[in-house]
Amino acid sequence: MRGWRQMAKARVVFHYPKALISTPIVSKVVREFDVDFNILRANIAPDSAGLLVLELTGAAAELDRALDWARGQGVAIEALEKDVVRNDHACTQCGACVSVCPTGALHKDPLTHEVIFSAEDCVACELCVPACPPRAMTVAF
Repeated sequence: MRGWRQMAKARVVFHYPKALISTPIVSKVVREFDVDFNILRANIAPDSAGLLVLELTGAAAELDRALDWARGQGVAIEALEKDVVRNDHACTQCGACVSVCPTGALHKDPLTHEVIFSAEDCVACELCVPACPPRAMTVAF
């Protein structure tokens, strides 16, 4: 029963080396560490390296253990917000990205009309990248 434990949420990018593509890493994380997951993005193909963007939820201690275990298996793990970047100097505050952002991670401040980027709300769908005229938004995986 999870209800009494401190719950945590992490948005992470799993970078799978070619040798691990057919290894059930996420399956083991779910079963062994009692962690729930939501796949936000996946790019995995046979005979090549893979990428999996996940939102993981579970007891804080178990989530940490699960991520440590996956790293021990050879999966490189990064926090998702490190992969989504806005070049503030290039941004012209036009708001084109705001209209395509499905999560509200990009929104305009109602008072200043400044475009705000909330990395914690971003799911790295990449819709903002082609929508941005000055190319201020980039997603690096």
